[in-house]
Amino acid sequence: MRIEYDYDTCIGMFQCVEEWDAFQRDEDAGKAVLAGSEEDGGVFVREVPEDAELDAKFAARTCPVDAITVYDDDGEQLVP
Repeated sequence: MRIEYDYDTCIGMFQCVEEWDAFQRDEDAGKAVLAGSEEDGGVFVREVPEDAELDAKFAARTCPVDAITVYDDDGEQLVP
């Protein structure tokens, strides 16, 4: 499973931070940061460990602007 986070779309509500500890607050920028990710054209991407899959899905579901997308291992979009 992988997660993609569109930093530019983020509006800094930090709801994802409450759901998964891979998301962290960047108070200076007013946006979340996805730890352990690599940037690919303005989108931050990382693999989701098996023990964090549920947390990653909740983080994506709570984002009010759909800046977070979760994909399964076959590349099929799961959330949102």
